[in-house]
Amino acid sequence: MSKPLLGVILGAILGAIDGLTAWFTPAVRDQLGGIVIGSTFKGIIAGIAIGFFAKKFHSLPMGILFGAVVGAILAYIIAAMQGGYYFEIILPGTLVGLIVGFATQKYGNVPQTSSS
Repeated sequence: MSKPLLGVILGAILGAIDGLTAWFTPAVRDQLGGIVIGSTFKGIIAGIAIGFFAKKFHSLPMGILFGAVVGAILAYIIAAMQGGYYFEIILPGTLVGLIVGFATQKYGNVPQTSSS
């Protein structure tokens, strides 16, 4: 599987799981559906960025760092729009980026060029 595709799929799955962690904040449980959808979309965006980064740069430490930074930035934007819950939003968002960064570098395939 290509690195960008792996990033999108894994970002969507982990983004949904990230959104489900909102259940642990009782004040927002009534908004859980919207949070899961938004987190899934955020995970897809992060997965695209991280996947293309992993395709261009073949370094596990750089992929992990880039993933964590992208996840943290996207989560910060969401937290700032909400006006609160910074820790509850940024921590899981950063972890999603970190995991996607690791997985795309470690398990994503680089397209093979044919030699004639």
